[in-house]
Amino acid sequence: MPVTRLLPTPESADLIKLVRDIADRELAPRVDRAEAEAEFPRDVFRTLGAAGLLGLPYPEEYGGGCQPYEVYLQVLEELGAVWASIGVGISVHVLSCFGLAQFGTAEQKEEWLPAMLGGDLLGAYCLSEPQAGSDPAAMTTKAVRDGDDYVITGAKAWTTHGGYADFYQVMVRTSAERTGISCFLVPADAEGLSVDPPERKMGLTGSATATVRFDGVRVPAHRRLGPEGAGLRIALTALDAGRLGIAAVATGLAQGALDGAVAYARDRETFGKPIIEHQGLAFLLADMDVAVQTGRATLLHAARLKDHGLPYSREAAIAKLVATDNAMRVTTDAVQVYGGYGYTRDFPVERYMREAKVMQIFEGTNQIQRVVISRALAAADGRRN
Repeated sequence: MPVTRLLPTPESADLIKLVRDIADRELAPRVDRAEAEAEFPRDVFRTLGAAGLLGLPYPEEYGGGCQPYEVYLQVLEELGAVWASIGVGISVHVLSCFGLAQFGTAEQKEEWLPAMLGGDLLGAYCLSEPQAGSDPAAMTTKAVRDGDDYVITGAKAWTTHGGYADFYQVMVRTSAERTGISCFLVPADAEGLSVDPPERKMGLTGSATATVRFDGVRVPAHRRLGPEGAGLRIALTALDAGRLGIAAVATGLAQGALDGAVAYARDRETFGKPIIEHQGLAFLLADMDVAVQTGRATLLHAARLKDHGLPYSREAAIAKLVATDNAMRVTTDAVQVYGGYGYTRDFPVERYMREAKVMQIFEGTNQIQRVVISRALAAADGRRN
């Protein structure tokens, strides 16, 4: 069912219409086969880049769309409702541009940002390591200064677009201090950079996830973003925005599952009437709708705070927690609506359920979101925030 959206301008409404058209025309016919065959749709990202969708929240002067986050997230939701791997891919690409856009010098932005936002290049974000996921300050991948270069050695795990990205935003250790982490923009063709075979995942199989290895990769010092030691701040600030992206894709995924379940419940008959007219199942669908709209409300509230320049870290954590937990519940219930058919690969709801699970894990597990929220509450001064 079409989602009724409150958008700030007529141009925003036109953008959403364009995205729906692209999703219906370009994505829907391909998603089932691509996910079944674990095919990475690099050409789709080029198409979306040509439509201006890879740089929506960034400034026009560098080729971005200059859209408020409120609108950008609704674009992700529309894409996530049709093909979650694409929604996640755009969210990760936007995240990989964040360090340059927010912390780069004017010269760095002019040199690299237009190609990154214009769709010709696809980005990846390298933070996690096998022993440093929820605790990024425990990373061991390091960069050692050597004249005008840094030499990076180590490995980054769980890298979305690993092996397909054109550039990697990489957080590495540059001093022994726990927070002595710096951020670098590393081109994919750098000598010594290699990528392991993609992980064999239970869902989002159209999105490549792999370990990226740095074997003495030499990176010019002018590719460092911000001063030495600013990497952890860049990473955590970016994650606040990235969590909203995942919340939006999860909400879109849940909406897609709900739409499918409602359509099936209208057509499927038992005891002489459509199953949607049986109260037990009708109430299940009603609860699914409540969950989808709750997730949407929390992420848009956080986005509007961000757009107004107000603190939103706690609200981003809440949105990510609520939207992804709700997506897991909605997709599970969608399988139940389909009954035995929902457990087969003849219908997409089993894929939705598999895809929803990882959204409770990446961009900070939902347990970490509770840590973020509780720490914010502990730091509050008792007044309404």
